[in-house]
Amino acid sequence: MSTQPGNKYPSAAVPDRLFDDAEAEARWRARFHAPRISVPEWAIDAPDANVYVSNASGVWEVYSWDRSTGEHRRVTDRPNGTLHATPSPDGRWIWWFNDTDGDEFGSWVREPFAEAAGVTAERAVPEVHDGYPAGLEIGTRVTAVGVSTDDGSALFAHIGGETTRFYSHDDDAGIASLSRDESLLAISHSEHGDSRHPALRVLSTDGFGTVADKWDGEGKGLGALEFSPVAGDQRLLVLHERRGREELLIWDVAADTEREIELDLPGEVIAGWYPDAHALLVVHFHQGRSSLHRYDLASDELSSLDTPQGRIGGAGVRPDGTVEYSWSSAAKPTAVRARTADGTDSVLLEPPGDRAPESAPVTDAFVEGIGGQIHALVSRPVDAPEGPLPTIFSLHGGPHSADEDRFSAYRAVWLDAGFAVVEVNYRGSTGYGSAWRDAIEGRPGLTELEDVAAVHDWAVQSGLSDPGKCVVNGASWGGYLSLLALGTQPARWAAGVAGVPVADYVAAYEDEMEQLRSFDRALFGGSPETVPAVYQECSPITYVEAVTVPVLVLAGDNDPRCPIRQVENYLDRLAKREIPFEFYRFDAGHGSLVIAETIKQTAIEVSFAMRAVGLR
Repeated sequence: MSTQPGNKYPSAAVPDRLFDDAEAEARWRARFHAPRISVPEWAIDAPDANVYVSNASGVWEVYSWDRSTGEHRRVTDRPNGTLHATPSPDGRWIWWFNDTDGDEFGSWVREPFAEAAGVTAERAVPEVHDGYPAGLEIGTRVTAVGVSTDDGSALFAHIGGETTRFYSHDDDAGIASLSRDESLLAISHSEHGDSRHPALRVLSTDGFGTVADKWDGEGKGLGALEFSPVAGDQRLLVLHERRGREELLIWDVAADTEREIELDLPGEVIAGWYPDAHALLVVHFHQGRSSLHRYDLASDELSSLDTPQGRIGGAGVRPDGTVEYSWSSAAKPTAVRARTADGTDSVLLEPPGDRAPESAPVTDAFVEGIGGQIHALVSRPVDAPEGPLPTIFSLHGGPHSADEDRFSAYRAVWLDAGFAVVEVNYRGSTGYGSAWRDAIEGRPGLTELEDVAAVHDWAVQSGLSDPGKCVVNGASWGGYLSLLALGTQPARWAAGVAGVPVADYVAAYEDEMEQLRSFDRALFGGSPETVPAVYQECSPITYVEAVTVPVLVLAGDNDPRCPIRQVENYLDRLAKREIPFEFYRFDAGHGSLVIAETIKQTAIEVSFAMRAVGLR
C-alpha cells in the first residue's frame, strides 16, 4: 500500500470510480456537483441587498444578489472556500470571515456590495486582533465583534471611529444581539463555568455598563436569538429550557419583564421576528423533521405554514411578509422557496446547472435503550434484495446536533453502493429535550455508544442488517464515536470510518481551540488535569489495543477542532499492531468546502467500506 508524500502511514486508496455501471457512477457524482444555495440574508435597511453562499463554482463561496437589478455576483474566490458572510444594515458592505486554509482563525474583512474596479477586501475593524469568531453585530453607529483565543474571550465595540475592548474573560463568551436603536447589546457568557448552559447579559452601548443579567441556574442555558426589529422596542427573543426542552420567551429589557411563549408542539423550537414585531416565525423540530409556523403575539394564535414533511434549513420574513426558506427531504434535493402572505408558495432561487438526482426516503425506528427510547432514521437501497443488508451506522457530529429527514448526497451514495443506512440520534442529540441532550455529561462517548449498540441489536434482530457486514462511520464527534466503538465494541463491526475525529482526547484538549476546551470542561466535568480518569475512560486511544477490524481515518492539517497531532498519536499506536488501516490527510481544516475534495473523500470512504464487507 502506498503512502502520501510526507505521510508515514498507509495511504487510503483513491478509486477511479465506485461503480462499473456508467449511469450509477454519473448519478452519485451529480448529486455532489449539483449547485446548491443558502437562504439569502438581506440588509435590514436595504432589503434589495442580499448575501448568500453557494457551491456553484465547485467551491462554497460568498455571493451577492441585488434584487433591484437581478444581478448576482461572486464575492469571494479562495482555494479552500468561504462560508461566513453578512451584509451591513445599509447594504453598502459585505462582511466575510477571512481565515487561512480552513483553520477558522482570522478576522472579519469587508468590501463594497457593489463591485468596484480595483477595490479589495479590507480588514473591517483593524484594532481587533485575530482569533476564532465569537459573534458579530453590525450597526450604523455601533459594531460589536467577538474573538476567542487561547487566552479566552474578548469582545470589542467600534463606535465613532474608536474601538474599545469592553469585555474579556477566561471562559467562553460571545456577541449575541444588538438592539435596533443600537442602545443595548446582549452578550452570552459562561462566567459560572458552564459554556454548554450559558447566561445572558445586556449592556448599554453608552459606556458598556450592565443593564440586566439573566441566568436560569445550573444546567439551564439561555440563548439570545434577536432583539425586536422595530426601533425603540427593547424586547429580546430568547431560548430557555426551564421545562426540560428549548422554548421561547420574550424579555422586555427596559421594563424588566418576561413573557414565556408556550406552544402546543412536541419537540423543540427556534424563532425570529416578523418585521413589524407583531408575530414570530417559528421553526419547529420533532423526530428528525421540521416545520414552519406563525405565532401571533396579540392573539396567541399559532398557525402552520404548511410546508411538506422534511427539513427547514433556514428561514426569514421579508418586509412585505413573504417567508423565504430552504427545504429538502431525504428523497428530494434542497430548494430555496418563497411563501407570500396569501399562501402562494414557489421556488425563489435556482442556481445554474442541473438539479441533483433524487434519492430514497427515510423511515423511522424507535428502539428502547438504557436511557430511554432512541430515534433512528433508516434508509434502504432502492430495489434492495430481501434479507439482511450490509449496513452503515452513520453517527452524526456535534454531539449536540441531530440527523434529519434532509437531502444528503453522502447518504445517497451509500445506498447506491448497496448499504442500508442507519442514522442514530443517540443521547446527546438535540431536539429530544434537555435531559436527553445532557445525559452524556460526565461520560461522553460511552453513553452514546450504549444507544448505538441498542439500535445495532434492533437492526440485526429485525432482519435489516447483516451482523457480519456492519460498518460504523462518522465525522467530527461521529468520527470520535466511530473510533471509540471499534475499541469498545469490536465484535459488532466489520470496519470503521472516522473523519476528522478526536482520537486521543488529552492531546486534542491541549491543541484544540479555546471554545472547545471550555465545552469539554463542561462536558467532562473538568480538564484532563482535574478529571484525568474520565478523559482516559472516554478516549479512543485507551482502547486501541482492542481494535480488530480495518480502519480508515481522514484528517485535515489545519483542523482547530480535532487537531492533527492527536490523530497521529492514535495512528502511531495502531501501526504497532497488525491491523489493516488507511489514512487520508488533506490540506484544509475541519472538513472541506471544495466539492472535488468532498467527492474524493467520499469515494475513498465508500470504496474502503465496500472492500471491507466484500461488495467489491
